[in-house]
Amino acid sequence: MSLLPFKKKAAPVSQPVNPDLESFLDGYSIEVMPRTAEKVEDFKALLPAGTRVYIAHIEGTPIEEMVATAKRLNNDGFKVMPHFPARIIKDEATLADWIARYQGEADVEQALLLAGGVTSPHGDFHSSMQLLETGLFDKAGFKRLHVAGHPEGNKDIDPDGSDNNVMDALRWKAKFNETTDAEMALATQFAFEARPIIAWADAIKDAGVDLPIHIGIAGPAKLQTLIKFAIACGVGPSLKVLQKRAMDVTKLLLPYEPTDVLTELAAHKAANPDFNIERVHFFPLGGIKTNAEWAIANGGASTQPMKVAV
Repeated sequence: MSLLPFKKKAAPVSQPVNPDLESFLDGYSIEVMPRTAEKVEDFKALLPAGTRVYIAHIEGTPIEEMVATAKRLNNDGFKVMPHFPARIIKDEATLADWIARYQGEADVEQALLLAGGVTSPHGDFHSSMQLLETGLFDKAGFKRLHVAGHPEGNKDIDPDGSDNNVMDALRWKAKFNETTDAEMALATQFAFEARPIIAWADAIKDAGVDLPIHIGIAGPAKLQTLIKFAIACGVGPSLKVLQKRAMDVTKLLLPYEPTDVLTELAAHKAANPDFNIERVHFFPLGGIKTNAEWAIANGGASTQPMKVAV
């Protein structure tokens, strides 16, 4: 038997939160689909009150499922922003019907307008600009409209590898912003390197596009899963960050976390308060719960989930 005095085991010490990162994560948004939302028992236990939740509209998803998901999230106290993918909307009457359903059943007043991942349009629309031109969102009194941004370009829009068409579209959207009462912003595709993101954000501002940016970031996920999604979504040069990691056997089986890219972006924002990236938008490719728990661990008080009275 040991005669040494008994020492009480020390409680684990939590990792201190990076104040720049905490500030940068404040007001983050996250994306769900109806089928992934069904697997979440209680969003209020995961997300801060008032979090903006985008609802991705994948081809083939019935509008009834989209509206039901929007209604659930709205009832839970979240800001709901459904996708309106132009290429799967048949015509103006269909668009008006979707808007009326979202507003009538789920009090939706925000929307993300984008072309969508469908190659051949299902009807009259092929771009978010055409949706804006209908005037239906302004007529319905939408308070916030987001449109797509592409930090690494988009080969569907610019097959030659340039950014000419993307930049023309951004200038058009910035001009439209002067005519609408809705607040507008760019919600971007995800990328994995901070420096190219910063360079892109500065370049579009220099080009006269003064829309605030909600930067797309892939949430924690298995490396193989992330590489698969990144290739499918057309992520550009920053994909090499994942490919390099995959070549390191010691890291191959470890989940990817967005700590490095977000810490660097947060430091840049802290040093340059006028930097045009305003918010973080998460793509929870490794699961909503996993993403929310990472945000809670890294975002301090700004990302604490909604407290529910019992």
